[in-house]
Amino acid sequence: MSYQEVTFDQDSLFLITGGAGFIGSNLVEVLLERGHKVRVLDDLSQGKKENIDMFIENPNYEFTKGDIRDLDTCLKACEGVKYVLHQAAWGSVPRSIEKPLLYEEINIRGTLNMLEAARQTEVEKFVYASSSSVYGDEPKLPKQEGVEGNLLSPYALTKRTNEEYAKLYTKLYGLDTYGLRYFNVFGRRQDPDGAYAAVIPKFIKQLLNGEQPTINGDGKQSRDFTYIENVIEANLKALKAPSDVAGEAFNVAYGGREYLIDVYHALAKALGKEEIEPIFGPDRAGDIKHSNADISKAKKMLDYQPEWNFEKGIVAAINWYKENL
Repeated sequence: MSYQEVTFDQDSLFLITGGAGFIGSNLVEVLLERGHKVRVLDDLSQGKKENIDMFIENPNYEFTKGDIRDLDTCLKACEGVKYVLHQAAWGSVPRSIEKPLLYEEINIRGTLNMLEAARQTEVEKFVYASSSSVYGDEPKLPKQEGVEGNLLSPYALTKRTNEEYAKLYTKLYGLDTYGLRYFNVFGRRQDPDGAYAAVIPKFIKQLLNGEQPTINGDGKQSRDFTYIENVIEANLKALKAPSDVAGEAFNVAYGGREYLIDVYHALAKALGKEEIEPIFGPDRAGDIKHSNADISKAKKMLDYQPEWNFEKGIVAAINWYKENL
């Protein structure tokens, strides 16, 4: 069953934290298109106002500018809410190494505030963003839930901690929580700018501008690049998951494996920029060398059936950036 077939009661109110971000704004868009009521909580520190400006005239859309580090803000945002899609966080492994205290405040305390607010307001389902970074230095491929290694960054630690808190909230308080371990998500509205931008949008923008992109390391690292449509599916299906799988975390990916240097050459070819050779820089601290997901648990427990492989997704992403950059 595709996510288009997943249905909810029309009067259900959805709260999306981080709704002005890349993933959050895509979730907002899909739910509003279906006629649902959507409330967004975002402090706009990472998300962009232009990602959500298109929704302002929609009567089912409500925006609250607020910080998840404030419990009262979280409580107010959860009032009357049936479903929470908690996407708010600070990303980037290298930046977390530079600013560990900030990551603890936002990603750990902020998520704990949201869990507590959801508990107090009797939210029905709480789906939250985790990360493939929780696998740390575990070399086994594909990555499988329950086989995690030593963590390599404060960011990874925050996501592992989120999972443990969510599991406790399910066990102690009966809040249905579902963690989604995202693997290198890409697609429309992903920010190509800044020192910590994801590689695919960054490469696309630089190539379109005739610039030489920098690849950290030798380019032989591999990733399970996951198109945004697959992530939308996982979130919506998690909201419909049975309570007996609550408290679990699930890999969200396609289950493929792409080497970074091959991704670069595929983008250069698709954009007609094959003459531009990349620059090779130093490895990034805290990075995992290889990442490839076993998605059998999500398939079995969430009915997750990703339809977008890397090749299909990259064509859609390139087309979007050509029109919007």
